[in-house]
Amino acid sequence: MQIRDLPHPDPGVPDVRTGGRLLLWLHGQQLGGQAKALVWGLVHTGAVASFPLPVGLAVQAVVDRDGGQLAWSGGLMVLLGVLIALGDAMLHRSAVTNWITAVARLQQLLARKTAELGSALTQRVAAGEIVAVSTGDLEKIGWFVEAVSRFGAAALTSVGVCVALVVYQPALGIVVALGVPVLALAVLPLLPPATRRADVQREKAGRATELASDTVAGLRVLRGIGGEELFLGRYRSASQDVRRAAVRSARMWSLISAVQVVLPGLLLIAVVWYGVRLVQDGRIAVGELVTIYSAVAFLLYPLRHFEEIAMAYSFSRPSAKRAARVLALTRPSGGTAGAPEALDGDLYDPVSGLTAAAGRLTAVVCGDPDAAGRLAERLGGHPAGTDTGTDEGTQPSVLLGGTTLDDVPRDAARAAVLVQDKDPVLLSGTLGELLDVPSSGLVGTQEALAAAQCGDVLAALAQASADDSGDPMRTRITERGRSLSGGQRQRLALARSLIADPAVLVLDEPTSAVDSHTEARIADGLRRLRGGRTTVVLTSSPLLLDRADEVVFLSDGKVAATGSHRDLLRGHPAYRAVVTRETDDAPVTPGLAPPEETPVRLGRWDQIEETA
Repeated sequence: MQIRDLPHPDPGVPDVRTGGRLLLWLHGQQLGGQAKALVWGLVHTGAVASFPLPVGLAVQAVVDRDGGQLAWSGGLMVLLGVLIALGDAMLHRSAVTNWITAVARLQQLLARKTAELGSALTQRVAAGEIVAVSTGDLEKIGWFVEAVSRFGAAALTSVGVCVALVVYQPALGIVVALGVPVLALAVLPLLPPATRRADVQREKAGRATELASDTVAGLRVLRGIGGEELFLGRYRSASQDVRRAAVRSARMWSLISAVQVVLPGLLLIAVVWYGVRLVQDGRIAVGELVTIYSAVAFLLYPLRHFEEIAMAYSFSRPSAKRAARVLALTRPSGGTAGAPEALDGDLYDPVSGLTAAAGRLTAVVCGDPDAAGRLAERLGGHPAGTDTGTDEGTQPSVLLGGTTLDDVPRDAARAAVLVQDKDPVLLSGTLGELLDVPSSGLVGTQEALAAAQCGDVLAALAQASADDSGDPMRTRITERGRSLSGGQRQRLALARSLIADPAVLVLDEPTSAVDSHTEARIADGLRRLRGGRTTVVLTSSPLLLDRADEVVFLSDGKVAATGSHRDLLRGHPAYRAVVTRETDDAPVTPGLAPPEETPVRLGRWDQIEETA
């Protein structure tokens, strides 16, 4: 396969039982490319290995004053020089192609796995680990794939040179044939400690990357509370740990490199010393000594490939193990039977006992934000227990209209239920591209933006339009929407979800980063636009709760009470404590419905983020 043919039409199904099996599978997927690189490697190294022969013949021709032999030797050098140049260029081209196509295959596999798992991926693997696997680890795996063919060519050529030396001059050839394997194997005892140090360095680098990602993601909040120096100090400490680990690893690899220089040098000295004695005794000619010396000097070249393949394997093996671990992650697969014509109806969660009536706006109050997040995942057909490796993986799936979501194809389940989590992601691109999502076609873009109160966002984007057109839809949004405030990102994400117009929309804290006036207008717009559609909002905002058709209060993950917001506020102390942030003993005047403005949310991180 050529680079221009990427991406792969089908990256295949990898063998992820172990890291070694993944490397073997990856090698098997490109046998043609490896064979091509091996052939060009043999042309290159074979020509380099043959060069000592015309050099020795030329020296002997000068000694013998044989002009014909000198001319023949010169012509052979020219031919070998052409083969060396051609073989080197084509070997590099083939090896790099193998590298890029192998990395591209793994990138496609990781992208497919990410799309399959969604947010469940970061529940089982840290974000920094995923970044390290998709960047540094893939580079190391590609390095090993690229080095295999060059190592194979160097190994075959070295064997050929040793055999030729034994035949050409047995006295010196046997010394070389015995010394080269010793040189190649001398570094093996040093590889395990070098690999361990490299693993420690990589682990610390992954933690530092994760810390940096978390710091950048929360920089706006950190500035709001004055916590930049604390997190920067933590990152400085982590980066120093990485530096020290890198120095320890580099010391071991430098020792391996030194061994690969010293031992071949000793072999070369031994060959020259012994060869000079043979010349003095008249047992070999000067030209033969030059040929043998040049051949031994050539053998230092493939020995560098032995060192490289040892380093590449030592680095790629743990990298392949980590990549295999990510690729081996699974989640319950959807059913294979065809989906019902209309996947709609009441949404029921057997774990909590929550029932969201079809066509109504149901608000869910849960005192534990983590529990609320897990509930949102379950309602969307993402069993959190299976993704996190807990015992909750055996819990029953949610039912939509009496149909278990696990019993329908995953695509049908995703189309029926859309979950917007509390930290939605905005991909880079124009606003028009961001809002261009699969939808029912019943909700227009402008209608959704108006319901989500995005007027000020559109005005700001229109002013930032790069082409001076003033069209906010053509304005580019940076990666993860970092150029926008938390409230702006949240409202654009809500508009995107409203445009999709699924049969069931689950929103986890959709207004946590906006002010109360905007929140009230969003609540009205959401109720108006989703009228007759099933909507579940996980929130503790009284403005949203007061506009819900039904409010469900969860305690310890189970339904504890249902009713209207005002009724629960009067008659359920635990609900009142969660919504108003008051204690259960706070008095409530009998018969008086609390005003909408009473429960003001104080001390919230999202309010700090919006004002920062």
